[in-house]
Amino acid sequence: MSLIKKIEDKISELLIKKNSISEERKELLKSFAQYISSKLIEEKPINLIFICTHNSRRSTMAQIWAQTAAEYFGIPNILCYSGGTVVTAFNPNAVKAVRDAGFEVEKMSESENPKYLVTYSENSEPLKCFSKIYGDSFNPQQDFAALMTCSDADANCPMVLGAGARFPVKYDDPKEFDGTDMETKKYAERFEQIGIEILYAFSKIKSEKN
Repeated sequence: MSLIKKIEDKISELLIKKNSISEERKELLKSFAQYISSKLIEEKPINLIFICTHNSRRSTMAQIWAQTAAEYFGIPNILCYSGGTVVTAFNPNAVKAVRDAGFEVEKMSESENPKYLVTYSENSEPLKCFSKIYGDSFNPQQDFAALMTCSDADANCPMVLGAGARFPVKYDDPKEFDGTDMETKKYAERFEQIGIEILYAFSKIKSEKN
């Protein structure tokens, strides 16, 4: 494992908080873990797409945590993506929350929908994060798990074409705090909550695999 030290420390902090997850959420996360475990047993590649309407906040946060969790727990052959039902941009407040947690974030352009490189490990390729529809050619087109991170996307996508499995891991949108004194705090809380749950799920993959 070659995670950035600050991220390792953050993960240790979040793993202690797994008891904050409700039993209902734990069951959902375990089903997600079982899906990945079955792929590992079959020795098949595992593609995950986290989907939210605008692909600007929760879906990208979850993508980042999932790829990081795979590295932390040594789960092989996992590639994590994100997408939406419309194209916007990776929200600057979400970018700040990711950076504040210890990830290295490099903005590659000043366009309306800039690409960012998010580094979590010294030896792994950075994640390329930008807003896109979930069916964009950048993402896998079939045999992936669709993880619906918001209610709107879950309701508006009764069928995600190409998905082999679907999990409604929905989170409240920190967008409602944009422009308020609570903005930084609430984005950090949401990024932390997603991290706690993703890490819990991936910890179950490791125990089941062993």
